[in-house]
Amino acid sequence: MPPPATTYTKYETRRRDPDPRAAALLVIDVQGHFASLAAPIMPSIASTVALCRAAGVPVVYTRHVDTAPRRAPPLGEWWPGDRIDAGTPAAELLPGAGRAPGDLVVEKSTYSAFAGTGLEETLRRAGAEEVIVAGVMTNLCCETTARDAFVRGFRVFFSADATATATQELQEATLANMAYGFAYIVDCKRLEAALGKAAK
Repeated sequence: MPPPATTYTKYETRRRDPDPRAAALLVIDVQGHFASLAAPIMPSIASTVALCRAAGVPVVYTRHVDTAPRRAPPLGEWWPGDRIDAGTPAAELLPGAGRAPGDLVVEKSTYSAFAGTGLEETLRRAGAEEVIVAGVMTNLCCETTARDAFVRGFRVFFSADATATATQELQEATLANMAYGFAYIVDCKRLEAALGKAAK
């Protein structure tokens, strides 16, 4: 559920609908390691994916995988014992994430899905000018990816009900920051209204 209207909505002075002809959905790190955080929003993740897919919006998944024997600073300083190794359940996308054959899965080893992954080039080749961000964790990988997309010239849409993190306070803080200067806030209801027209 989106946070109460007394939080991010006071910063939400801009409204816009995503253009299905120019958008891509980024589903961030909905994987085993974050299963407990993602559990409450899995219905919204599934709905967001289904709405985008029905409107012809490409769906891109990311998953965090640590490839080096030890996490290098600075990430390793914050999460020294919190590894996600390839080939383990922690690294695998959750079954309810809605991945279909042919969907791109981007492996990353830091907060931003754009850092060293070639994601920007892939999106540009596909003609994407907008990204819709959903997944976990709201204030870490989702927010960093959204900010990175913004400074790379993508129009950003950020989901209020298909993102989750450790506390409601952190969730609300990110949504306020996004609404203030980085992204148009959406949820399943708004996406259904915006993308449903394109799917008909």
